Amino acid sequence: MKKILCLIFLISLFLGENVTMANENEQNSALEQIFSQGEINPYNKFFTGNTYLYRLAEKDDSLNSSIANVTFDAGARTNWHKHSGGQILLVTAGEGRYQEKGKEIQSLKPGDVVKIYPDIVHWHGAAPNSKFAHISIETNIPNNETTWLEPVNDEEYK
Repeated sequence: MKKILCLIFLISLFLGENVTMANENEQNSALEQIFSQGEINPYNKFFTGNTYLYRLAEKDDSLNSSIANVTFDAGARTNWHKHSGGQILLVTAGEGRYQEKGKEIQSLKPGDVVKIYPDIVHWHGAAPNSKFAHISIETNIPNNETTWLEPVNDEEYK
C-alpha cells in the first residue's frame, strides 16, 4: 500500500510540474493576430520587457497619422508617457492593461478601443500572464511628439 501511495504521489508531482511548464510555455507562445508581430521594437528602452513593432503605415503628413501593430510579451509595458497630439489604441489580441496617471488600471480585451487625448500621461501593456497586441494610431501629425517619462514600477503595474 505504501508503494502505491508513493507512486501516486510521484505521479501527481510529475503531472503538476508538467502543468506548470505548459502554463509557462503558453505565456511565451506565439500570439494569434492578423498582422505581423514585427521585429524587436527600436523603442524598447522606453519599455519594461520585450515588445515588437510592425509599421502598417509610416508617418504621413497628408493623412495626419501613423499606424503600427505593437506586440507585448506577457508582463511587458510602456513607461509612463504622453503624446502631444494624442493616440488611439485598437486592441487586437491577448489581454492588456491601460492606465492614466491618477486613475484606476483598465483591463483590455480584443475589440476594445482606447482614445488617449493630447498630453494625457499614461501607460499600456500586457497583462502579467498574457501576450498582448494593439494597433497604435498616432493622431494630429506632424505635431504629435511622444514624451517618455519614468518606467512603470512593479507596484504601480500590479
